[in-house]
Amino acid sequence: MPLIWGMSVLLGCQFLGELVARGLTLPVPGPVIGMVILLAGLMIRGKVPDSLRMTGEGLLRYLTLLFVPAGVGLMVHFELIGIDLWPILITLLVSTAVTLAVTGWVMERLQRRAARRKAGPGRGA
Repeated sequence: MPLIWGMSVLLGCQFLGELVARGLTLPVPGPVIGMVILLAGLMIRGKVPDSLRMTGEGLLRYLTLLFVPAGVGLMVHFELIGIDLWPILITLLVSTAVTLAVTGWVMERLQRRAARRKAGPGRGA
């Protein structure tokens, strides 16, 4: 029963994200908005429910299967990818660099915050 509840939460958040994306005609995919909705709900709750954790771990266990359709797409559209190879490579490199920079910045901020909390409860968090 916990797996059904966890999957229902995930699908419900995705559905709400789709409703928001289509209702407001946003250029952001519905599942991305659904993840933001899920994140907000988890932050409000303060912890991840066991049912959602079990469902997420179960899905992650089979994550590699999701790469099969992408690999087939690469093989089927190889010529089309070859035509736009430079824009694709530049986009991949820039997006990877931005992701690394933002991740490093966030980690630095979180480490500073943790150090301040550890230094003493008298200081503001």
